[in-house]
Amino acid sequence: MNFVYWLGWTFFRIFYAVFLRYRSFNPERVPKTGAVILASNHASILDPPLVGIGLQRVTTFLARDTLFKGPVGWLFRHWHAIPIDRDGGGPAGMRRIMAALAEGRAVLLFPEGTRTRDGELQPARSGIGLLVIKSEAPVVPVRVRGTFEAMPRGVHFPRPKRVMVKYGEPMHFRELREEAKNCSKERLKEIYQRVANEIMEAIGKLEPKRDEVKRDA
Repeated sequence: MNFVYWLGWTFFRIFYAVFLRYRSFNPERVPKTGAVILASNHASILDPPLVGIGLQRVTTFLARDTLFKGPVGWLFRHWHAIPIDRDGGGPAGMRRIMAALAEGRAVLLFPEGTRTRDGELQPARSGIGLLVIKSEAPVVPVRVRGTFEAMPRGVHFPRPKRVMVKYGEPMHFRELREEAKNCSKERLKEIYQRVANEIMEAIGKLEPKRDEVKRDA
């Protein structure tokens, strides 16, 4: 971690612990080094810091390219953020994500593509499937809880609700990656969506157990 990233990581870790009573489950499942895709559900703008502070390694997140100006842009660059266009799936953004993975970074992606409007999980978009197939990085499913209640769309400051993050077992998709090397374009599209769906299914199964929540209450 560079000093600016460490300062942000420390600030959010303290703020989330004190104000949001943050809890993290199974961070040891995330590889400590090397490229990895962190695939999380998306309920709030609180999600990226929540996923990042549970880990002892730098987490690279995506941010709209219009934010990379002035002091905020300077901060985002030092936080290793990747600028993307409004749609989030343009060729330039894809290239930057692939480059970050090639450098061995942990990149946070949201398979749903956008924040939920009702707190429920949304269908996965195929874009993450494309990135998974074209990379060699393992995928760690991540489930965030409580962030929608703390700060949904339209709320400008977090409410004091408990937030939690749980990391799943790495997924590798070896067979689908191998099949994708020589299949038709139609089948390739099916593979992208299948990968996205399987990741979203894994996220949906990640729930902190009652005894874990009770122990941390």
